Parts: sequence; C-alpha cells; structure tokens
Amino acid sequence: MSQTVLVLNGPNLGRLDIRDSALYGNLNFVQLVEFISSSAIENGFVADVRQSDDESQIISWLHEAADAKLPVIINPAAFTHYSYAIRDAAEMLKAPLIEVHLSNPLAREEFRHTSVISGIASGTIAGFGPSSYALALKALRGILDK
Repeated sequence: MSQTVLVLNGPNLGRLDIRDSALYGNLNFVQLVEFISSSAIENGFVADVRQSDDESQIISWLHEAADAKLPVIINPAAFTHYSYAIRDAAEMLKAPLIEVHLSNPLAREEFRHTSVISGIASGTIAGFGPSSYALALKALRGILDK
C-alpha cells in the first residue's frame, strides 16, 4: 500500500503554460501533475497534487496534512518570501516537509533570496525544473525509510 504525499503549489503555478519557459520549463500544470504523480509512484507514494493562488487555502491544506500526519512537498511560489502564515501552518506538520522550486531563487532577483519556509523544512530543492519534485520525492522516501 502506497503512502500519500501532499504536493502543494502556490500562486501562478497553475499557469505554467504562459510563464517564462526559461525559468519554469515547458510543461503546463496538467503535465507537471502527471510528472509528479509518475515520480511519486516510482518512489512508493500516491501524490495528492494541489494548486492554489489563495494563501488561506494553502494554510487549510497544511492543517489537513498536520491532522493526518501526511508528508508534504510544497512549492510556495511567491508566498516563499513573505508568508509567515504559511510558515506557521507548515510548522505544525508532524511529518517531513520538503520545499521545492522549479527555478533557483538565489539566481534571481534579490527579493527572492529569502525563504521564510526553508528554516522549518526538512530540506529544500530548487533550480532543477520539474525534476525538483522528483528529487524531493526521492529524498522524502529516504527520510521516511530511516
């Protein structure tokens, strides 16, 4: 029986098809979900992939994960840099949390260099496009198998 992992995606990730492909790759969001789901299966997970542009929705999903003790992979997108509310909700998790980014925030504008999430995450993987999610799933498998 595969374990469920909640994969949360923040603002504008649902519109990858019209964003800068040099930063975000060539997949649209449906293709990204398919890639994540396939990578999850390879690592013994079932991925419950969600996306919202609404901070309160992401907080509710984190509360759901905390209550169910589900591991979470999160791409907070722009919320990475300033959402203390998402950080506080993520800090309640009883299972691992891995932060991911398609692009490398440290190679971008200075305001993207700070993550309020990284300090409470089990780890951060960034800059590898969709493979950031696959790497996070592999890392999560390693954490849970210890």
